[in-house]
Amino acid sequence: MDRPVRWFLRSAVVWLGIGMAFGITMGVSPGYVGILRTPHLHALLPGFVLMMIFGVAYHVLPRFAGKMVPWRAGPMVHVVLANVGLLLLVSGLLLRLRWPAVGQLLIPGGGILVMAGAALFIHTVWHLTGLPMWRS
Repeated sequence: MDRPVRWFLRSAVVWLGIGMAFGITMGVSPGYVGILRTPHLHALLPGFVLMMIFGVAYHVLPRFAGKMVPWRAGPMVHVVLANVGLLLLVSGLLLRLRWPAVGQLLIPGGGILVMAGAALFIHTVWHLTGLPMWRS
């Protein structure tokens, strides 16, 4: 198993643990629902679900397609962009109530990093499925 695949799968289960911790906290202390709902959802959906999908896709698609990824370092760059971006985004969501200016910087900054990683993934899938990215 390639290193980026391992890191996507490992980060997925870390995000699952974080999301579950937020969920348990909201269940035990309903006063935290307003604070933790959005970070909880981001930890579980982009964090657990997407990281797991990315990891499985980077493992399976090159084998099914019989091709290498177009940029060898791309999956590792994607792991870093996705996880650092999501960490900034979730941190911003948690911090914005106490320090709104900090939160308002971290949320879009993290989102941009996550989107940049997703753009790499889109390019890779397009390449591996043999579809031209642009038609002339």
